[in-house]
Amino acid sequence: MPTLVNQTYRLPYRHDVPPSGGRFPDGASFRIEIPSVEGPSVFEAALSAAATYGVVVNRVSQGSGAMLLTTAELRDMAALGAENGVEVSLFVGPRESFDVGANARTPEGAGRGGQLRGVRQLMYGVEDVVRAVDAGIRSFLIADIGLLAALRDLQRSGDIPDECVWKVSVSLAPSNPAALRVLADLGASTVNVPSDLTYADLADMRAVTDLPLDLYLESSDALGGVVRGHEIADLVAIGAPLYAKFGLRNAKDVYPCGEQLLDDAVRNVRAKVHRAAVALEWLARSGSEALQSKPHAAGLGIPRRAA
Repeated sequence: MPTLVNQTYRLPYRHDVPPSGGRFPDGASFRIEIPSVEGPSVFEAALSAAATYGVVVNRVSQGSGAMLLTTAELRDMAALGAENGVEVSLFVGPRESFDVGANARTPEGAGRGGQLRGVRQLMYGVEDVVRAVDAGIRSFLIADIGLLAALRDLQRSGDIPDECVWKVSVSLAPSNPAALRVLADLGASTVNVPSDLTYADLADMRAVTDLPLDLYLESSDALGGVVRGHEIADLVAIGAPLYAKFGLRNAKDVYPCGEQLLDDAVRNVRAKVHRAAVALEWLARSGSEALQSKPHAAGLGIPRRAA
């Protein structure tokens, strides 16, 4: 990607990182994702901010878990997604960090916080998905390989709809292409990769699968506080098809979210949409011809309105 500074100052620009020829089913090379959209009112705030800034939001995701939303709230989330052509991806609620065991709350065990502990919690994880599917949701954040395999098998047997999307969480992000390929083989539909990947690392990941990759262009402090929205043109060129995710540095953690954190969640999500708007300005300035998917695009896990 030639940049204005290179054109002006004739700085060397390396072209040895291969561009991706991959695309989403609609021919687009990237989509915008806004994470930590924790309930209907936060989703409405995201949509309002998107209208203000002229940003197309293709996917919203949620981290507290479907299990912490009422059935009515799940249906409201599904209805908003269906009406606006936005994928709604909900975290599977049970996880070690919410469980009675102390391991996930220790420094050494924190990295396993998204996993499910024991058969009973695995059962609750599957039921969390089925409950949300009944309410119309069609996309889920997965942080446990056993759960991913179980859901894949249930989908293959017809017990879960074919259109459901299994989005591997950043909590399970692969650090190398071999691990990424394992997740793809286990049935992942789309995979979060670490937010600190170099261009070469991203190209290596892209070389082993045509699955969409999810990459934080800005991440929370807990994920390193990376801020690289200005790099969107290069990252899309190398990683397409790519979900460009906008977390937020210097923001209050809202997991698990409830009424006590609702104002923070709303402010956070509006700031994330603003960050996406700024990144899209950088994309336009670069001269890139990368296309973003429109609402209701093929391949999105858009919810169904519950009967």
